[in-house]
Amino acid sequence: MNPSEIYDAVRTILSTTMNNVHMDGFSLNARLNEDLYLDSVLLLEVFLNLELEYGLSMPEQAIAEQDLNTVSDLIALFAPRTKLPDFALTGGTVDEGVHGEAYYDLKVHCFISCLCDGLKKFGIDHRPFYFGVWDAKFAISDQFGLQYHSPDITQDFFRDWFTRLYKVPIHQWYDPHRSKTENLETLIELVDNRSESVSVMVMLDMFHLPERENKFNQNPFPHFLMLRTTTDPDTWFVHDPDFRWEGVIARNKVAHAIMQPTVGGGYVFDNATAQSPNPDDISAFFEACFIRDRNPLVDAVCTIVNAHVEQRNGLRISNLAVAVRELPVIIIRKYAYEHGFAFFWRALKLPAAEFETWCEVIDSLVQALKSLHYACMKLSQTQDLSHVSNVHDKIQEANDLEKRIKDRLGEIFLQWKESHIRMSDHENHAETSNSPHEPSLKKIPLQAT
Repeated sequence: MNPSEIYDAVRTILSTTMNNVHMDGFSLNARLNEDLYLDSVLLLEVFLNLELEYGLSMPEQAIAEQDLNTVSDLIALFAPRTKLPDFALTGGTVDEGVHGEAYYDLKVHCFISCLCDGLKKFGIDHRPFYFGVWDAKFAISDQFGLQYHSPDITQDFFRDWFTRLYKVPIHQWYDPHRSKTENLETLIELVDNRSESVSVMVMLDMFHLPERENKFNQNPFPHFLMLRTTTDPDTWFVHDPDFRWEGVIARNKVAHAIMQPTVGGGYVFDNATAQSPNPDDISAFFEACFIRDRNPLVDAVCTIVNAHVEQRNGLRISNLAVAVRELPVIIIRKYAYEHGFAFFWRALKLPAAEFETWCEVIDSLVQALKSLHYACMKLSQTQDLSHVSNVHDKIQEANDLEKRIKDRLGEIFLQWKESHIRMSDHENHAETSNSPHEPSLKKIPLQAT
């Protein structure tokens, strides 16, 4: 098919097969997300229908495409092209390497991004805190649906560890036992009286904040961001570190998204108290996060697929696409492995070339999980059991890649722990021994109990 025919095929699929109600703005320059309201899952559905109805197999680069913005970009995927190299660590086309001053800043978890935003302003290394992201909690519903957010998932683990690592107390201002109106009043007071170093974080439903781009187009879409006052009492300055966006939005519109019954939560913390973490705490945090012998996300998708194929609880294969719809929101967390490798790599001064190789493996894992998502959608839409084996092949591929990543990450963690924990103990011992003001133990009288 030539580009004109592909253009017509895309238009037909959107208007007829997918019943897109935003076709008035369809053109080569139409933006996929902002004009046609296509999120990453709906784009996969377009590719799936191009394959099933027109015999156009999805190009491999479509899975990895980061700059797919317009209908023209979509059509261009099916034409040969030359792609400029990019670099996993620094982004763009200029590679400063793992030992350079600049490095790519990952945005893969809204709560983590809000907390780490303050650390960067004080020049504190935030990368160790991403150890908890690659296997961060998610849920499986009673009907075997994948959920990146549920009432049973709290931020307590991250909150407690952030305080231990960086010495920043995090206070939960949102009280679930109070009404939405009362909590909103508390938020307004906190924002109005906020000092410069204090961050006020709130959870809102991004689906009800159309002023903000929502690439995942989830409904609901619980999301943490931070608020500040402006010179206009009717607006708030919205700072969203995870989506790399900030700007002014009417206060009543933000409040409307906060008041939704689908969300509830908020924290306040003072970044001025932040300190660099010590090696013992970093080691303990890594060991608390590192699930060496299994990959929870891959295991969960396997469980969900099997439940639908076996039609447990009355499920049907046709339900599978909906069951894994939130998978893209969780897949991006795997990029947190880059921060883990980068932190240990710089500390151990390991060769930069091998680091880039592992960044490529991490990227391969992300693409394998996206391919798995596409395979699940294809199985769901066709309901053809011959596609089950392909889904399981994709599951095995993702599982093997993540195991490779964890095996190597575990090795360099042990190298780092051996050198840095020992060094830390030696420094502490030397400091104690050389201090003329430190009394020896035998001079401290025992206290009666």
